[in-house]
Amino acid sequence: MEKIIYKLFVDGSVNPQKNIGFGAYLFCKELNTCKEQKIFTKKFEDTSSTKLEVQTFIWAVTQIDCSEKFIVYTDCQNILSLLNRREKLQNSNYTTKTGKKVKNEELYKEFFLLYDKYNFEIIKVKGHKKASTKDEIDDCFFLVDKESRAKLRNEIIL
Repeated sequence: MEKIIYKLFVDGSVNPQKNIGFGAYLFCKELNTCKEQKIFTKKFEDTSSTKLEVQTFIWAVTQIDCSEKFIVYTDCQNILSLLNRREKLQNSNYTTKTGKKVKNEELYKEFFLLYDKYNFEIIKVKGHKKASTKDEIDDCFFLVDKESRAKLRNEIIL
């Protein structure tokens, strides 16, 4: 019997003028059940697009607290590049070539702690695909993307 691998879809939408954003996640066992699952959202303040994606990722992983293997789907290139930059960041004690502290240092440290603690892999999803090219993963990711954008829109209108 094939082991079930859980799926975590994570996305965020930010308004850079107001420095606010909404993160959203969806956690499911099977792709065919993702449309029935609740999408969780959270407002983040004093944030940027890069920061929001990492904040949302950390928040989502700590909320699900899953001991089983899971796959994280995101459209955030920064999340993926963090794994490649890890050694360099840690060896430089999170400082740039000019000696300044790396932005989002604390978030990156927390990200690496979670990466070491949980059994997950990260897969990049291409966001905003045409409907004709979408598969089940894209459909699930779209739900999270749509929810984070709707929450942000509603917040800005208020």
